[in-house]
Amino acid sequence: MKTILTATAGMLMAGALGGTVLAAPPSAPSTHTGATVPAAAASAVHNVVLVHGGFVDGSGWEKVYANLKKDGYRVSIVQNPTTSLADDVTATKRVLDRQDGPTILVGHSYGGVVITEAGNHPKVAGLVYVAAFAPDKGESVSSLIKNPPPGAPVPPILPPQDGFLLLDKTKFADSFAADLDPELAAFRADSQVPWGVAALEGTVRDPAWRSKRSWYVVATDDKMIPPPAQHAMSKRAGSTVSEVKGSHAVYESKPALVAAVIEQASRGVH
Repeated sequence: MKTILTATAGMLMAGALGGTVLAAPPSAPSTHTGATVPAAAASAVHNVVLVHGGFVDGSGWEKVYANLKKDGYRVSIVQNPTTSLADDVTATKRVLDRQDGPTILVGHSYGGVVITEAGNHPKVAGLVYVAAFAPDKGESVSSLIKNPPPGAPVPPILPPQDGFLLLDKTKFADSFAADLDPELAAFRADSQVPWGVAALEGTVRDPAWRSKRSWYVVATDDKMIPPPAQHAMSKRAGSTVSEVKGSHAVYESKPALVAAVIEQASRGVH
């Protein structure tokens, strides 16, 4: 808790380039597939569960949801309370319990931490990280971001209030959603969900990517989690990597490409 409470906004999130992420060796090689993964005509796994990250809610997945539904997938969206990692994992497992069979579990940003832990659920067949944290055992968002490198982007995170964080609304679009329609970016800024400091402190006990296949969408213009950090985490996890030109909100700005990677994962787990 002390790290977050005493950090400047620039130390939060941007520090994903530093610390343990780059120091850890990869567990398996990555395969860079590019961003033009064709849409699936059919899938081996037809269930998909989508998990949002900090500062936003599940509504941001709407276009990804529409693309997947059009291609015949059964899609569920988790509404994390973002109060603590344990609470968010519980919320995700509750949705997984309702699935009728094998499921692809998808997480954006902090949602990557959630799926790393919740992905041990027996119905999870594979993981998809979208511009997301992919921590190892004993790691948290807090531990991954505590040593920001010089020159890293500085997300406009305001000092915590009552144990929760928000982004400066006037700078939200540039940092989080630079490639969204300005009106939509403004709506996302004004409808932010406070992100609990306790969620950032929650540590992963058993990273699911060590036992299950994973895919990773790297957002090349991300100013929240620097792309080199995304590459480092995906390499460590042995993920199949697709690069997509987009902001941290790439799941909203490039929903067809993100959905195509999810569909690729649905075919690749068998």
